[in-house]
Amino acid sequence: MGKRQRPEEIEVGSGIVLVDKPAGWTSHDVVGRIRKLAGTRKVGHAGTLDPAATGVLVVGINRATRLLTHIVGVDKTYTATIRLGEATTTDDAEGEVTATRFANAVTTEAVAEAVQRLTGEIMQIPSSVSAIKVDGRRAYDRVRQGEDVELDARPVTVSRFEVHQIRRVDGGKLVDLDVEVRVSSGTYVRALARDLGDLLGTGAHLTALRRTAVGPYTQDQCLRLEELGSVNDDGDFGYIGLAEAAAQLFPARRLTAEEAEHLRHGRRITASGTAEVTVPDGGPDLISPQREQLTAAFAPDGELIALLRDIPAKPGASSSPDAAEAAVAGPAVLQAKPELVFAQ
Repeated sequence: MGKRQRPEEIEVGSGIVLVDKPAGWTSHDVVGRIRKLAGTRKVGHAGTLDPAATGVLVVGINRATRLLTHIVGVDKTYTATIRLGEATTTDDAEGEVTATRFANAVTTEAVAEAVQRLTGEIMQIPSSVSAIKVDGRRAYDRVRQGEDVELDARPVTVSRFEVHQIRRVDGGKLVDLDVEVRVSSGTYVRALARDLGDLLGTGAHLTALRRTAVGPYTQDQCLRLEELGSVNDDGDFGYIGLAEAAAQLFPARRLTAEEAEHLRHGRRITASGTAEVTVPDGGPDLISPQREQLTAAFAPDGELIALLRDIPAKPGASSSPDAAEAAVAGPAVLQAKPELVFAQ
């Protein structure tokens, strides 16, 4: 019987691990745990969760870390509890209470009206304890040192904001709202809680937050930290493989062997718009602005070769024979340019 290899001696594959982050762990803590288990430092995540928050954390290993930039931009879904009647310095339960106003007069109709005003395309001022940099330093660092931080409002989209339950607590003085939101990248749920309290005249803060979905990935697919095993002799870490992950995130284009070879060398091929392309489950709703022009290109054997973007053809550009002929026709003709090449 052969000697079992240590993880660092095994060629670990590339893929996406979906982790159900527990409360008390930072996103960086989770990345560190997976680096140790997988025996590689090429690990990253697609969107920070606060230590107190739980839920879906998308982690990439090896070449799949190159997909993370595109996953960051997808819509995310959360369940949360918003407490009306108390405002805090951090817009969540970690901060000090700065104002208390009885919320016992708040009606269901008033809540529904305020929620409606915060749904759709809105301008949002991020929480002052966000990771946004102000003159080269994180906003939360400045706040912790006693500085007053004012951030500019930015456009975000709240495509769903539903109130599932209204509960009166502390003898009815405070009101807890159990909500579900689906938001665009860059939206702060803490800021939604703060703004809801401002609209209702009660003040508010977030007391619980759970991320239930990141694009096509849901909490039902996630593994708890204790369920993550170390890599086995075949280099299998129990992740979603690189090719499968790309097919879930992008429209898929099947290449000929010749096209695959051209892309391996960074050459352009004929435009994806002229080829047969399969859209992932969820259709356009999953395609964020950062990804809407990209297509995942697969070799005949299913290997992910590259992410492609259609661009105007350049006369004389290195490409496949068909694309070279198209380039001569002028700038109105498109070619598929490899944005990222994954093939080894």
